Amino acid sequence: MIIRIWAGQIMTGHVDEFCDLLVAEAIPQIGQVDGCLGGEVLRSLTDDGHRVLVITRWRDEEALRGYAGPMWRIRPIWAEGELRHLAHPPEVTHYTSVATA
Repeated sequence: MIIRIWAGQIMTGHVDEFCDLLVAEAIPQIGQVDGCLGGEVLRSLTDDGHRVLVITRWRDEEALRGYAGPMWRIRPIWAEGELRHLAHPPEVTHYTSVATA
């Protein structure tokens, strides 16, 4: 399994709307992609609260490649409707699980 973490810095005043958009549209769409094992949206608890993470779990590299293309390791995905909320382009990182509790 590969865990993909999409991290975005959201513009002031847009965080609630952006999170609502992700929950209503992005997560359900991603969840239907072959090889996606689920996902969640996290919002930072800092005073500004402008950092949002989208954590998705993928069966394997082939599934991620099918979703994000051949540049899946470095290419973040975002929808046109999300651009107006982003302070700058998002980043993406990938992990494998070592242990769980």
